[in-house]
Amino acid sequence: FHKLVLNEAAHQHHLVAAQDVGDEEQAHGGDERKDNAREQARQRQLERDGRIINHRAYVEMHFGDIAPLFMESYDWFTKEAAKRVPKPEDVHAPIWCSISPDNCLKPIEGTVVYILEVPEDKVMYFDDVKWDYVLNRIYLPDDEEDEKAYKQHLKDIGVSNGFEFFQGRYKGMYPEEEARIRESWKRAFRIDKWTIFNVCGNIWEIRQEWVKRIVKPGEAVK
Repeated sequence: FHKLVLNEAAHQHHLVAAQDVGDEEQAHGGDERKDNAREQARQRQLERDGRIINHRAYVEMHFGDIAPLFMESYDWFTKEAAKRVPKPEDVHAPIWCSISPDNCLKPIEGTVVYILEVPEDKVMYFDDVKWDYVLNRIYLPDDEEDEKAYKQHLKDIGVSNGFEFFQGRYKGMYPEEEARIRESWKRAFRIDKWTIFNVCGNIWEIRQEWVKRIVKPGEAVK
């Protein structure tokens, strides 16, 4: 078993992939009443079904108007993660967790932290730093040498930057480059350096028997 920390605020932080999650939530209509209602619904689901699952619609709702910019990356993650840890048929998006209480957002009003013990074979570990490359839809180099080689490759084909293959001036012009980039993203599941700050552990569901404690706002996460 591995101890995981699921913070609903942290879950949203990863969905936004930025430190200013609060600003993003305000920009897209998040408020205290919605957070409370959503958390109460999850609690009822856990009691009724013995499990909590995520839904793709939740991800889209969180992003609001900018959802189309990120959903391809999240859909890619779901597809690739399912090759590593079998996905239940009724699940369409993973649940994002921290591997340590020392690196999770503390619960605020409308959120809670789930302290979980999850069987090792149910956890999808990945490098959160590398995940940013997937979110930005750019090439994820294998190492420094590969990064240098890729930059030279872009120069050789007359491309000034690698950010515009999927959206921008090069969209649709270089299908082989899009395939190269997507293939490189698989390296996000390869963890070169294991720390609580760069490693995340996603799961497909929260089973009731995995929940060791639910931490509410004002309580210590430990």
